[in-house]
Amino acid sequence: MLNPLLSADASKPRITYYDDAAGERIELSTVTFANWAAKTGNLLRDELGAGPGSRVGLLLPAHWQTAAVVFGVWWIGAEVVVGASRELDVAMAAAAQLAEAEADEVVALSLDPFGRPVDGLPAGVTDYATSVRMQADQIVAESRPGPALGARSVDEVLAASLDSAAAQRLSNSDRVLSTKVWDSDTALVDGLVAVFAVGASLVQVAHPEPSAMERHRATENVTVTL
Repeated sequence: MLNPLLSADASKPRITYYDDAAGERIELSTVTFANWAAKTGNLLRDELGAGPGSRVGLLLPAHWQTAAVVFGVWWIGAEVVVGASRELDVAMAAAAQLAEAEADEVVALSLDPFGRPVDGLPAGVTDYATSVRMQADQIVAESRPGPALGARSVDEVLAASLDSAAAQRLSNSDRVLSTKVWDSDTALVDGLVAVFAVGASLVQVAHPEPSAMERHRATENVTVTL
């Protein structure tokens, strides 16, 4: 799953995130994104005991940190579970969704652009911003991964992602603008994994302001809009 990402141009923008409501923009190159994914994988494996066979729930919006979490989970051979579930080993939850997180380990993400922690965390909940920055930004990938998404193997998810990219006519030279949410397995594949699987670059916009979309397309040299 990670090979297409790691073989892409290290300096090329991999994901650019806008929040039009907050006026936020952040851009990560391939190497910087991979470092965040590695840090997340190390947090999950070394601090929270996750690995092959573990189920890691995403109670998160379409955000650059969510993307790092997804690939961090896959780096350690664990399974991504989109949304709330009662059978999670770890739940990665935005602060507003902590009440829905039911797991042996719960990690709260503030999603703050400056890395501020979540205020007033309940006892036993790990703060992502505080904990992830302490992790190494290199990782040894799991050689025998378990299921990756929806009980499908890594190879099956990668094949579905490549099929999705072909259906959406994406190539490694594309700069892809998207306002899509990642609220299901299919949405995650179509809106995130398919883009990365072919080596394309993603411009993800949250709370899109219609009047700003054309400016985003021009500023970011967008070639495809999902």
